[in-house]
Amino acid sequence: MAKINTQHSYPGTHRLSVRPTDEDIERIENGCIRTHSLCEDASSELQRVISVDGRHLSESQTSSFTGRGAMARLSRFVVSVRSWAARHLHHEDQRPDSFLERIRGPELVEVSSRQTQIRSFLGIHEQPGGVNRLKKEVFVIDPSSNMYYNWLTIIAAPVFYNWCMLVCRACFDELQVDHIKLWLFLDYLSDTIYVLDMFVRFRTGFLEQGLLVKDEKKLRNHYTKTPQFKLDVLSLVPTDLAYLKFGLNYPELRFNRLLRIARLFEFFDRTETRTNYPNIFRIGNLVLYILIIIHWNACIYFAISKAIGFGTDSWVYPNVSVPEYGRLSRKYIYSLYWSTLTLTTIGETPPPVKDEEYLFVVIDFLVGVLIFATIVGNVGSMISNMNASRAEFQAKVDSIKQYMQFRKVTKDLEARVIKWFDYLWTNKKTVDEKEVLKNLPDKLKAEIAINVHLDTLKKVRIFQDCEAGLLIELVLKLKPTVFSPGDYICKKGDIGREMYIIKEGKLAVVADDGITQFVVLSDGSYFGEISILNIKGSKSGNRRTANIRSIGYSDLFCLSKDDLMEALTEYPEAKKALEEKGRQILMKDNLIDEEAAKAGADPKDLEEKVEKLQTALDMLQTRFARLLAEFSSSQQKVKQRLVKVETRVKKYGSGTLSAGEAEAENPEEEKKQ
Repeated sequence: MAKINTQHSYPGTHRLSVRPTDEDIERIENGCIRTHSLCEDASSELQRVISVDGRHLSESQTSSFTGRGAMARLSRFVVSVRSWAARHLHHEDQRPDSFLERIRGPELVEVSSRQTQIRSFLGIHEQPGGVNRLKKEVFVIDPSSNMYYNWLTIIAAPVFYNWCMLVCRACFDELQVDHIKLWLFLDYLSDTIYVLDMFVRFRTGFLEQGLLVKDEKKLRNHYTKTPQFKLDVLSLVPTDLAYLKFGLNYPELRFNRLLRIARLFEFFDRTETRTNYPNIFRIGNLVLYILIIIHWNACIYFAISKAIGFGTDSWVYPNVSVPEYGRLSRKYIYSLYWSTLTLTTIGETPPPVKDEEYLFVVIDFLVGVLIFATIVGNVGSMISNMNASRAEFQAKVDSIKQYMQFRKVTKDLEARVIKWFDYLWTNKKTVDEKEVLKNLPDKLKAEIAINVHLDTLKKVRIFQDCEAGLLIELVLKLKPTVFSPGDYICKKGDIGREMYIIKEGKLAVVADDGITQFVVLSDGSYFGEISILNIKGSKSGNRRTANIRSIGYSDLFCLSKDDLMEALTEYPEAKKALEEKGRQILMKDNLIDEEAAKAGADPKDLEEKVEKLQTALDMLQTRFARLLAEFSSSQQKVKQRLVKVETRVKKYGSGTLSAGEAEAENPEEEKKQ
């Protein structure tokens, strides 16, 4: 068998071009359609190439891949290999849920022309100026993604470290000297994360006309034009090179690292948005801010005491030569205690003696007043927000209690009502879904409703083959209802105006005595769907045919007849399909009169239509009368203005009225009127 040397198979003058001609693209297109024949051509071509003698290899391959149609033959070979790999290596994906697809709609797929598909298949992209080259992919981080939030968590750690430890190390010398190696390691680790953060910012996308920008140049220009870019650069200025001159005991040289504080605030904002307990997070965040302010104030107090001299007066920190006050822990705790008493203004501290001490205490008192006002205001509003739902629910319960007491409702019924409210609050079923979702657009409302009610709606037979738009309308109209133990959902002979789907609980179909149970309905069961369709020829009409009673507390979804008919007005074909499906169900159960079904329209339906038309006509007449009254009023005003203009023209002729004459004329006309 001939040995093929891939390094010397093709002369340098016969290397393939990267730009296919239009004729080649057309041949590729035809080749993509006829996959089976391409495989045969490619296999025969391979056999012909390999079977030749080694000394004729260069000549045969040159003639095979050069000349007219060379690019097409090579492309056919590539297509055949890829199609074979796709058939043998790719497994069939999981079959999607057709019911779910009808509701959610098809996925967004970018559809391009056939020629573009062929070019992208070959990895070739058209660039301006007619040059084809492989497009360079740029890694871009979506600011709304989890990856970006995880990075914010990482960058927030060194920022918080610098804000807490730099000032503490600068004021307490023992803390800096005793752990110098640890601080150097943490400092330069934080600097490394700062540098990586700048690269992340250069690759953080932003929205332009609603789309995420992924162009490298635009991303770079967008970041460099922001004020934060300047602060980031300043935060990385190597000011700690001054260690070489002043020594390692001056961590205040790194205070420029505090300029990255915006990252910490961004992390807090996004965490507050993502957390399920925003009120608790806000309280914790407020306490953290207060602790940082107290911490900084304590460090500044110790630094001022060191500058004035320890123990020189009663206000500064005591003399450190005393062993009790020479320990590092006592220094920090004493300073923190003094700072807390001063800022909260709830304790007595030694009075200042020197002018600079007075000035510092005055500033502390002002900051303390602001902190106290902030604590009272924010904590009060947070607690109010946390108890808002409970207060609103309790107000409803109190109003119901007052009403029942005023109307002298029996104690048994009053106890049942109170137990029903207690069940709602205990099981967190007091939320009004429409009130909560009213600020969302209809599309998101539908998505949430589908996510919540989809499994329930899929179990109803008559809705399984409906259009996606109708299913969305019906999902939005489902209303949750809670029934207490012993409540009748419907009784035999009642007019059916709703259908019910059981979400949770058990219902019993009982006899007229209310005790004998025929069958028990559980989660996922439904009833009443036939009565709300008004199917002609139904022996039961729109009347209930059974007594259904709740055994315990039951959560049901209710779909009213009016909501269903309102949704079906825009889907006449779906209405016919639903009626036909309901008719088949009735025929299966022998509950339909075929002669009545074949007869003309039901007189009751005609009466209902006539009543609706009459109501619509009355509304139109009312609107027309209102418009006519407005038109008459405006016409009367125009006539009055024309009369005034004619009077002035007759009195003054065709000349222009002066401002004084017009003002003098107006009071006279008003008196006449």
